[in-house]
Amino acid sequence: QVQLVESGGGLVQAGGSLRLSCAASGRTFSRYAMGWFRQAPGKEREFVAVISGSGSRSYYADSVKGRFTISRDNAKNTVYLQMNSLKPEDTAVYYCAGGSISFWGLLAGTQATAYEYWGQGTQVTVSS
Repeated sequence: QVQLVESGGGLVQAGGSLRLSCAASGRTFSRYAMGWFRQAPGKEREFVAVISGSGSRSYYADSVKGRFTISRDNAKNTVYLQMNSLKPEDTAVYYCAGGSISFWGLLAGTQATAYEYWGQGTQVTVSS
């Protein structure tokens, strides 16, 4: 069983930056690919980024590519999402998720159904 707790959300002006963190319980953190998803009011949950267990492979949604960076520190059981050049359309609840996704099959991590574990979410609000 893995428990995930996000932090780092808040209110920021357009063009600003935030770093989200997701702390995981358990001793097998490095075995899981970790993803970030977001859900805006009235919209479906959408993929943001995913990183392999080793941290050597990642994928991003086109809408955040070049602005967001996913990373992880397996010694600290933590995955991060550095968000730069934020836009009002980035406003959403951001969720981290963990899944038993292989390195070579990491593209499957763009789908929410690939994940077994989810955090409770953290609100990010970007004002114009």
